[in-house]
Amino acid sequence: MGVLLELPADLRSELKDPLGPIYQDADELLAAAGEPVVAVGDIVTYHLLEAGYYPALALVDGKTKRERVRESVREATTGFGERIELESPAGALSAAILEALVAERGGSTLVEVLGEEDLAALPAVLVLPDGASVVYGQPDQGMVLATVTPELREQVRELLDSFVGNHERAYEILGV
Repeated sequence: MGVLLELPADLRSELKDPLGPIYQDADELLAAAGEPVVAVGDIVTYHLLEAGYYPALALVDGKTKRERVRESVREATTGFGERIELESPAGALSAAILEALVAERGGSTLVEVLGEEDLAALPAVLVLPDGASVVYGQPDQGMVLATVTPELREQVRELLDSFVGNHERAYEILGV
């Protein structure tokens, strides 16, 4: 699967703190969001689509809280300009998922991840320009709006530096 970085068990608790404010309403979140928007997670993507907004990139895995999403959530992911499928195991970042984050595309792209997409929010922060937004779910609370800033990028880089694996190759793919 080309795993480059794995989340150590002792770091899991650090990822529970949101990287930005939490919203329950997609319209309010979108009013505060910068462009481009990367959505990580099936439910987040569903809410953005229901609000009539297609993110530049959406990563989904067909699950929420480790359970299959409702069929209506899966069916809502139509209308993307491009659809790709890749593998990335739970608790890890594969080369394929990192490459998907930096690939040049026009329009909106849906990435269907075989495995788990949760950690993709972290490298997305590293590759997006200042002012861009990464939106991901905070279980049982809502949608986190992480606005990319140099400070957030530094915070995320420190987190990723704590992962186990081939940082040099991961950062090379990301171009950071």
